[in-house]
Amino acid sequence: MAEAESRLRINTEAGVTRVEFIDRNILDEANIQAIGDEINGLITVADDPRLLISFRNVDHLSSAALGTLITINNRIREKGGQLRLADIDAQIYEVFVITRLNRLFEIHETTEKAAESFG
Repeated sequence: MAEAESRLRINTEAGVTRVEFIDRNILDEANIQAIGDEINGLITVADDPRLLISFRNVDHLSSAALGTLITINNRIREKGGQLRLADIDAQIYEVFVITRLNRLFEIHETTEKAAESFG
């Protein structure tokens, strides 16, 4: 069976794994599951996961995608790692504020600022 094509661009620089979404709309359950599985794989292999997720290309995000982000955040914290979110569109950020997820996640305006924030 062929492996599903990744919905992410992933690179590691200075001990930080940067994840960027390929899709503009993260709404489909199957894609969200695949994204979650792929990111969980990154967390599993890291001793001290330092993950930066960029939403630079994302226009729409479903509630299921938010749930997956919460799960990812919990897994990273369990392993003593750090998660940063960056480049979130103003409309999507408003959803983070309404749901108070802006208090759960460390969110930065740009990928560069998020990368600099890792301790």
